[in-house]
Amino acid sequence: MSTAAVSGGQRHQGGGPAAAAKRKPVFVKVDQLKPGTSGHTLTVKVVSSKTVLQKGRPDSGHLRQTKIAECLVGDETGTIVFTARNEQVDLMTTGTTVILRNAKIDMFKGSMRLAVDKWGRVEVTEPATFAVKEENNLSLIEYELVNVVEE
Repeated sequence: MSTAAVSGGQRHQGGGPAAAAKRKPVFVKVDQLKPGTSGHTLTVKVVSSKTVLQKGRPDSGHLRQTKIAECLVGDETGTIVFTARNEQVDLMTTGTTVILRNAKIDMFKGSMRLAVDKWGRVEVTEPATFAVKEENNLSLIEYELVNVVEE
């Protein structure tokens, strides 16, 4: 009987041990974010956080509670609005430094918002030493949706 690495019912082929190694995250700066992109890993400080939606009864014990907060986060290159959901909301306290893993850019009313869905992670980390550049808020830049016609 031959042995092969099987995960999730799929057989990994070739590549040796290097192929199985996790890709090292490439940290990006806030000013490098562009509309319609995803897979970003960045370290940011929470400048402010305000809950914009809270539904459900916290005492009922059901997982029906929905919390959404809009948080202004940033680094030394600029700031952007991060949409925190449910458990993420509690981590996003003003002054906290967080690592956003596998974050994506959502467009909301023509402006960029950063979000981390179920495929990403929000981690509280050591306090950052940088000062947040608040005068460069990428969420204040309005983008216009342009249809590109291929000829």
